[in-house]
Amino acid sequence: MQLRYKIAVGILIFLGVAMTSLALVLSHNAACEPAPAISAESETMKAIVHRCYGSPDVLKFEDVEKPTPADDEVLVKVVAAAVNPLDWHYMRGTPYFLRLKSGLGAPDDTGLGVDFAGTVEAVGSSVTRFKPGDAVFGGGKGAFAEYVSVREDRALAIKPANVSFEQAASVPIAAITALQALRDIGKLQSGQKVLINGASGGVGTFAVQIAKSMGAEVTGVCSTRNVEMVLSIGADHVFDYKKEDYTESGQQYDLIIDMVGNHSLTANRRALKPDGIFVIVGGAKGNWLEPLMAPIKALMLSPFVDQEFVMILAKLRQDDLMILADLMQAGKVTPVIDSRYPLSEVQAAIRHSEDGHTRGKIIIEVQ
Repeated sequence: MQLRYKIAVGILIFLGVAMTSLALVLSHNAACEPAPAISAESETMKAIVHRCYGSPDVLKFEDVEKPTPADDEVLVKVVAAAVNPLDWHYMRGTPYFLRLKSGLGAPDDTGLGVDFAGTVEAVGSSVTRFKPGDAVFGGGKGAFAEYVSVREDRALAIKPANVSFEQAASVPIAAITALQALRDIGKLQSGQKVLINGASGGVGTFAVQIAKSMGAEVTGVCSTRNVEMVLSIGADHVFDYKKEDYTESGQQYDLIIDMVGNHSLTANRRALKPDGIFVIVGGAKGNWLEPLMAPIKALMLSPFVDQEFVMILAKLRQDDLMILADLMQAGKVTPVIDSRYPLSEVQAAIRHSEDGHTRGKIIIEVQ
């Protein structure tokens, strides 16, 4: 027994040391490195870079090498880009487990931004779907730049003629998240009732319109100043969260899409039909486990109730971009733009996004 006790204590000590060491490695912020020298023969462009983790102060507006498209890539001259919470998570390297992908101590990829719209500048030798001069929109690493190179078969689509570059740039991450949450996770059907908690934000404004296009009865939840805007984009009903609590209203929904997380899962159960689905989009701010707490609670609750509680991890897909392009072409989805910043002021745009009170999307004007 004494030997077993010693072994158990030894294992616990080892695990404790290992976990502490991992925590120190993950949370370590290396110093910002200076910009590398650029060859005199290289073509350059302006871009936002971050060579270390931290606040928006780590973002620099610099000259970097202009990308050259590979055989299967499309080089896009960026006209507009858009800000997403994903951008400032990568900028700060939080939650820390994100660094297992983005780089320990400092980011492996110094570019920032994903959503963009622009015109095709050049194409690789094997590209057949796009040609120079095409107006396109999509998602790719390092979109906060004058040029971005994207694989032909990834998240890239032709921009509808009746949609501006700014509007198209706002679409990829937010609208695809809304579409997949409603269609794939929420299994929304025509005639069903859906509630969008956070209806005035980036994902929320798209979710309201996409749900209406699918034939749903849509209820939005937002603050007082955004009630009229949410109604104007198609919501049938709106809860002003400053005046009323949708979980106490007595109303029940087939589907709830939650971007805010300001009510417990128990409270949300009251607002769900017995076989309803609750979809978590995003998570709480925090460096460690805080962003995972809601999904963990949902995972623990779901096996014991008939209702379904799940978190969405959206994937940028070309076919979904094409669906969204068709919806915009038909006038069923119109992106809502909160504000615009020039490329040189991405720092300010990120700060505005982190405040958490945007109406629709924040646009970066590149060209």
